[in-house]
Amino acid sequence: MVPSAPLSSRVTELLEGLRAEYDALNQEASNMRLFKDEYEQRINSQISEIQAVQQNLYELERAHHKIRQQYEEEIMRLRRELEARGGPVATPSPFLQQPPQQQPHQVPLPPQHQQQVAMSQPHSASMPHGPGMYSGMPPTSGPHGGPNGSGMPHGQPPMAGEPHPGAYMGPPGQYGPGGAVPVNPHGQPMTPQQQAAGIKDRKPVMTPSQGLPPPSHQQQQQGGLPPMSQGMPGSSQMGNRQTPTQPPRNVAMVPARGVATDNQLADMDLEMVPANMKREGADWFVIYNPKVPRLLNIENLFTLEHNSVVCCVKFSNDGKYLATGCNRVTQIWNVATGANECMLADKTATKDIDLYIRAVCFSPDGKYLVTGAEDKQIRVWDIQKRTIQHVLTGHDQDIYSLDFSPDGSTILSGSGDRTVRLWNLESGKEVCKFTIDDMGPRDAGVTSVAFSPNGKLVAASSLDKMIRLWEVSSGNLLERIDGHKDSVYAVAFSPDGQSLLSGSLDKTLRIWDLGRFGTNGRSSDRVTARSTLVGHKDFVLSVAYSPDGNWFVSGSKDRGVQFWDPRTSQTQCMLQGHKNSVISVALSPTQMYFATGSGDCRARIWSYETLPTPM
Repeated sequence: MVPSAPLSSRVTELLEGLRAEYDALNQEASNMRLFKDEYEQRINSQISEIQAVQQNLYELERAHHKIRQQYEEEIMRLRRELEARGGPVATPSPFLQQPPQQQPHQVPLPPQHQQQVAMSQPHSASMPHGPGMYSGMPPTSGPHGGPNGSGMPHGQPPMAGEPHPGAYMGPPGQYGPGGAVPVNPHGQPMTPQQQAAGIKDRKPVMTPSQGLPPPSHQQQQQGGLPPMSQGMPGSSQMGNRQTPTQPPRNVAMVPARGVATDNQLADMDLEMVPANMKREGADWFVIYNPKVPRLLNIENLFTLEHNSVVCCVKFSNDGKYLATGCNRVTQIWNVATGANECMLADKTATKDIDLYIRAVCFSPDGKYLVTGAEDKQIRVWDIQKRTIQHVLTGHDQDIYSLDFSPDGSTILSGSGDRTVRLWNLESGKEVCKFTIDDMGPRDAGVTSVAFSPNGKLVAASSLDKMIRLWEVSSGNLLERIDGHKDSVYAVAFSPDGQSLLSGSLDKTLRIWDLGRFGTNGRSSDRVTARSTLVGHKDFVLSVAYSPDGNWFVSGSKDRGVQFWDPRTSQTQCMLQGHKNSVISVALSPTQMYFATGSGDCRARIWSYETLPTPM
């Protein structure tokens, strides 16, 4: 029989060892709990101190504001007393609170930037509200009214950062848009040398209020719309044709002092540009790139006044008409005369809120005009009858972009609900839905959509910095194109279908070779970025190709329009003709015309012609 005493002794030793280890771990855990409690007490104490300091700062700021207000009121009182005794006229101080003034509405903006409205800018009832890219958020909470349903609660305060794209900059005046920086006669910021020397013979800067004034808030709440016009409008609705003035010929193309490099035409000083490298109108100007031969001449034909922000412009396929979308109304203009042919407004729509028309598109045969609005509905208008043929419902967010298939049978729509949909024009039924469900934590609201020239592909840009390609016949996602550093706000296929153009909030444009997805692509070809175009000083909001593919045009929050040569990726010229962001650009399919829509409540029709001899 084997003795058991040694085994029992061994087990006892092991148990004692485990007990000692347990006691040590227990003691260590107790010490950690004590340390944790001590750290938490320190953190809570520091948080309380920070909150106390913050509260003191707020109180000091309020006291400072009150004292400053009292000081300015006393100064104003003394100035008025001096004026009553024959002195100079008293002018209000900028610190004094002024009664709210009616201003043009804030322009549409990408929703993820609604958190970038600077907290240093006080929220004011007098600040103009504009059409948001998403509905549901308070106007002061973000430029787009917030991506409803994208995780941002109503009323969330904006985070610090630069102003959002297309933000209303204030009316132009003596010190330019917003009244902050001195500008030259065309609204450009003055250089320090110009500010020191002063500019003589200052030309008046036209304000958005010249022409048709923006509607009052009460009129908008009541849905007040201009009457439907079957014929020619009054002179207040017609633009004025500019008288072309020929530029000097045979002038040497010599870069002058102040000419910027790296395509930064927006930085050039107009006063220092040679006469043969610029073109000036009454309230617009063009600067040509001194690094490349001047091939174009640009003229303003008509200025079309609106009662609110012009969110979109689009030519008919025959080039005879231009459609513009603004608050509650879509208007059709005669391109040859600048006359307003008709106004289309859904009288059944809710009248107590703004309802901006975000997208417009003519059918290829010119019989229908499709509009997309903030109420998530797509309306198909019979132009001849001025009636709604279909109302397409299904999107869960605002409609931001529309296009027609080349054969005219299918409508393409993009929305902030992260979907791209195809609709049958004849039946008004949805036939296909492309859903962006691969975006992870990032918002992927669709900002722009386009059919390829052969109708086989659909491209869509979105807020998650991506461009996606789908095959229409199968509904398959073919490619995700990633390269921009910020939200992509506009896309357009080249007329030959070989490339794709994109504009982004990273202030750049990109040309993408579509590889195997292009019209003549091989199966082994990949999608690649051909070039990145830098020239705008702010967000690129819209892009469009000329019908021959020789040019493409971009509109920006910097209020400029630039013509680009896709063969060289060089800017041909930069046009300044709006007093707010250029939200939409379009080129005529049949004539050398292009149109721009802006937050200054204007659309403008321009001509561009090729010079017989490069300058």
